[in-house]
Amino acid sequence: MKPLTAIKGFLVDLDGTTYISGTALPGAVEFFELLKERNIPFLFLSNNPTKTSQEYVEHLRLLGIPASDDSVITSTDATIQYVLAQKITRVYAIGTPIFESALRGAGIDLTSDHPQAVVVSFDLTLTYDKLRTAALLVHHNPQLPYIATNPDRVCPTAEGPIPDCGAVIAFLNAATNRNPLIIGKPNSGMVTLAAARLNLQPSDMAAVGDRLYTDMKMGHDHGMTTILVLSGETKQADVDAATEKPDFVFRGLDELFTALA
Repeated sequence: MKPLTAIKGFLVDLDGTTYISGTALPGAVEFFELLKERNIPFLFLSNNPTKTSQEYVEHLRLLGIPASDDSVITSTDATIQYVLAQKITRVYAIGTPIFESALRGAGIDLTSDHPQAVVVSFDLTLTYDKLRTAALLVHHNPQLPYIATNPDRVCPTAEGPIPDCGAVIAFLNAATNRNPLIIGKPNSGMVTLAAARLNLQPSDMAAVGDRLYTDMKMGHDHGMTTILVLSGETKQADVDAATEKPDFVFRGLDELFTALA
C-alpha cells in the first residue's frame, strides 16, 4: 500500500463521491482546491452518461469545484471510443436524448432496423417500448454485439437510490439470458483514457469512489491505489463483507482532505 502522499494523480467519481444531485458533499471543494494548490492532477470519472462532459464541468464549477474543460471522462466517451474502434456505425440505443445526441455527434446512426449493436445506458427517459425493442434484438440475434455503458445498479440522488444501467441490464438478462460487454468502470476503457490524459501510469494514480464493484474494482484490476468513501452507495457493512478490501476507507472527501492536509 502506497502512502497517500505518494499518489501522483487522482481519478475521482462524481455521483455519491463528489456530490449528490445538486449539492457538493462535505469536503469536496476543499479537497480539490488542495490538489490544485499542490499541482497534483486529477480527473473526474463518471459512469453516468446522462450529461455531456462539458455539462459536468459546468455543474462542478457551479458547486465551487475547480474543474478544467478536459477534467471529466464519462462512460459515454469510453463507449463511443469502443464502438468506433469496432467499426460499428449503426446501433439501437437505450439512453437519454443527451446520450443519443452524443452518439449521433460521433457519426453513429440510431436505428432499430438491423443495427450492428445494441447499446444500453442509464436512461431517465426509459420506456417499456425501449426495453421491448432491445430485448427482441438481443434475443433474436445471439451474435449481435450487446454493449452497456456501466454496471451501476443504482444512482444516488437526494431522494434516495434510483435504478441505473445495472437495473436495465438485469431486466434484459431476465428476458434474454444475455449479459452485455460493459465499457465503463471497472473496465479498462476509462482508465486508458485517463492515463493518457494525465500522462501517468495506473500504478501512479488513485481511484476514489463510493462503489466497491465499479470504482474499487477498477482500481484493484489496474494496480491503482484504492480509496473508498462511504458517502454514497457502499456502507461499512459492505466493506466488512468484501473479500477484496480498499487500501483506504474514509467517511467522505472531508476525511480524505484531512488525511492529506
